[in-house]
Amino acid sequence: MISQAGLAYSENPFDLERYRKLQSIAAEILATHSDVNFSVLHSLLESEVGYTTPKIDVRGLIILEGRVLLVQEKLDGNRWTLPGGWADVNESPSEAVSREVYEETGYSCRASRLLAVYDRNKHPHPPTLWHTYKLFFLCEITGGEPKSSLETGITACFAPDMLPELSVARVTYSQIDRLLYLASQPQMPTDFD
Repeated sequence: MISQAGLAYSENPFDLERYRKLQSIAAEILATHSDVNFSVLHSLLESEVGYTTPKIDVRGLIILEGRVLLVQEKLDGNRWTLPGGWADVNESPSEAVSREVYEETGYSCRASRLLAVYDRNKHPHPPTLWHTYKLFFLCEITGGEPKSSLETGITACFAPDMLPELSVARVTYSQIDRLLYLASQPQMPTDFD
């Protein structure tokens, strides 16, 4: 965002005040066009500091006996998604997906292949505040047992042609179809964009 970059690099007190005002206007616009309160949005925008860069979302594709392992996303009306979430600072992408899969499913896993790197904005996801790159890994379960978490409910496996209602903010039907194809073709390079 322009205001975030301006606040990160400007030293002039008048410019800093203008960028704060621009940040407030952005929060007003977002609040007007969403169900989120202005103060929540304003605090969210204020908490992002430094140069604006994309966030990294990691997702694990786990195939068990030809079926896709999905989790129910509590914050999205119990719609279903591939297990995953934000990568944390000081962890590699494969460490991030293994951690997220464990936190959301109870299964330990190993990332065996990077299937795709997608720019969220180039796919039919609903709009979001942040620009996001989505990294999809093929993962293999190494242990554990299914459990729910603070973010997710049930963990279940579905036939590719019988997928439940998806949390399209996190993954789309076309992405799962493409990931399954890529997983079945080990010689295929990683998809991107």
